[in-house]
Amino acid sequence: MGGPATGFFTREIQKRGRRVGFSITTLDGKEGVLAHQNIRSKFRVGKYGVNIEDIHSLAVPAMVPKQKGEIIVIDEIGKMECFSGLFKKTLIQALDSPNCIIGSIALKGDPFIQRIKECSDIHLIFVSKKNRNMLIEKIINYIQRNEHTLMQ
Repeated sequence: MGGPATGFFTREIQKRGRRVGFSITTLDGKEGVLAHQNIRSKFRVGKYGVNIEDIHSLAVPAMVPKQKGEIIVIDEIGKMECFSGLFKKTLIQALDSPNCIIGSIALKGDPFIQRIKECSDIHLIFVSKKNRNMLIEKIINYIQRNEHTLMQ
């Protein structure tokens, strides 16, 4: 634990205090758009068009470790990301690797998401307002003790 890491995280994109989309940022600083209300796409979640191209060019490569022992951060495994077959294939490869994974996964989801959550080597932690500030220490301790996949 404490070694190099790769991966990505997502954030809300806001305009005048209102959410208009979601961004992707890799741990090495590359940025793109996951979904936006102005994107025309056959892949949609609510009012947001999903940007498959940025999932493929940013999120997917970031999930591939470049060296042994590299921690993989995946925020998140959700409906938008899972429109991409390449994302799902790369996620399975990451989960099958010996690398530690710290990720977030949708509370509800399609059968693919449910199967991921049912894997025997994944430790799920439900995040709430009450426990979210204590999770960093809990996750670090868990990884140091178990050194295998952790999903929240």
